[in-house]
Amino acid sequence: MRLKSLSLLTIISLSLFTYGCGGGSGEESATTDMPQASTAAQAPTGTAAISGTVTFTGTAPNRTRLRLDEDCRVLHSEPVLAENVIVNENGTLKDVFVYVKEGLGDAVYAAPAEPVVFDQHGCMYTPHVFGIQVDQTLKILNSDPFQHNIHALPETNRPFNFSMPKQGDERERVFKVPEVMVKIKCDVHPWMGAWAGVLGHPYYSVSGDDGTFHLNNLPAGNYVIEAWHEQYGTATQTVTLGDGESKTVTFSFGEGA
Repeated sequence: MRLKSLSLLTIISLSLFTYGCGGGSGEESATTDMPQASTAAQAPTGTAAISGTVTFTGTAPNRTRLRLDEDCRVLHSEPVLAENVIVNENGTLKDVFVYVKEGLGDAVYAAPAEPVVFDQHGCMYTPHVFGIQVDQTLKILNSDPFQHNIHALPETNRPFNFSMPKQGDERERVFKVPEVMVKIKCDVHPWMGAWAGVLGHPYYSVSGDDGTFHLNNLPAGNYVIEAWHEQYGTATQTVTLGDGESKTVTFSFGEGA
């Protein structure tokens, strides 16, 4: 009888110990760290496409020189300029997020298997503006030889805020619902900032050094296309596409746009 009592007490004690070790609260739970694969089936893609250019009207503003601290300044051979407004040499605007805002109905798209890579390099975020799908992995890197901080400030997704103290550190996160746009900042280096456009579909693009964007493999339909810029806000256009049809649109931002 005494042996049975001791065995029962041992089982209860082990159960309480296991529960206590697994139930501790921290800054973030393990489920936040590990992306979860989407179970949604890939919706059919189409043969239509939209491409275009984001132009800038008026006089291009001078880019502000960032005042980096000494640790960051030695990583650059030239001054580092702000990225909130970048007018390309051909008069177009860089870092405009262009996406299908309306028109896809209830189509569900599985998240891509490959991650979006988001780096901290030279005390700047790279890329400055990017798109990512719901449940797609955001792979966050620290390529600098000192601490950085990732502080995401969504309004509908779950926020996250953590430090990456060493060069070579990697972390992963996912966003669970669409949100345009999500601000990301560094609390250690206040000039560092980036924007993520989170969508439930793959039809988005970011204008680059030539100001162009491309939305490919669209099904035939009527679409509202929105262009977003962190300084100049948004602009929309309506586009109707048939099977195999390609159309070109132009967005314009700046003075008098």
